[in-house]
Amino acid sequence: MSPPVSAAALPTSVDAMLELLSSRGYLAERALATVTYLSLRMGRPLFLEGEAGVGKTEIAKVLSAALGRKLIRLQCYEGLDVASAVYEWNSAAQMIAIRLAEAGGDVDRDQLTSDIFADRYLIKRPLLQALEPDVAGAPVLLIDELDRADEAFEAYLLEILSDFQVTIPEFGTVKAPHPPIVIITSNRTREIHDALKRRCLYHWVDYPSAERELAIVKTRLPGISQRLSQQIVRFVQALRDQDFYKSPGVAETLDWATALTELDARSLNAEVVGDTLGALLKYQDDITRMQGDQLQKAIKDATSET
Repeated sequence: MSPPVSAAALPTSVDAMLELLSSRGYLAERALATVTYLSLRMGRPLFLEGEAGVGKTEIAKVLSAALGRKLIRLQCYEGLDVASAVYEWNSAAQMIAIRLAEAGGDVDRDQLTSDIFADRYLIKRPLLQALEPDVAGAPVLLIDELDRADEAFEAYLLEILSDFQVTIPEFGTVKAPHPPIVIITSNRTREIHDALKRRCLYHWVDYPSAERELAIVKTRLPGISQRLSQQIVRFVQALRDQDFYKSPGVAETLDWATALTELDARSLNAEVVGDTLGALLKYQDDITRMQGDQLQKAIKDATSET
């Protein structure tokens, strides 16, 4: 891979954004490159929605590496709160400081209160870390799978995404000197409120076309044969037309292609496909459906043109 570019060298055009992403192996469609470019130029968060495994999270990693910026990731989950995502006070250290002050006598309560709520007792979580200055430039903040978090936490993000600041009652307001590059992803297990979406530029990341997926496989696995890569892409594209509980994303395509190359497969056949379906499909009901005649037909369709 190419070395990181200067932190100040943001792309100056959509074509430059496409080139920057492709230099790190991310083959984006022009629409995605355009909205990413605009997000950087306008200083607006980028909200990416789509099925799992289509490359939403990866774009934040690629931007971090290509721009030479720190990547700060907040993985969302049910029950995520301010203490885990933003900050909390080091209560044990504060208690020790209080007892030491009391043991020394002549305690000035106002001064003690000020001392124990100082920066050195503040435990900074990802959102607060993203607001701090960095010599390499403002970091890339990835808020991953926001749809998994509770609505209350989503509402808390509004101040951060509007003004890039956090208000800590005992400490004051922390404001970013330079706004971070914010990427928010959602697998759409629930709808995200309009109030948050209005603060972002939006893009739906869809499954790639067969041509683009083939190019992705060849880029990520340069040693794979043309014949096998074409068969893999045809097979996966056909699966996405089925009514599965979870269709395979690009991440699963790459996993499966890697598995097949590790097994020195030269072409798809019933035995090798049956043995490796767990790299492609992640639910037993889906794997069970891809058996017998249906599996044979999918393999035949994938291999008939090579």
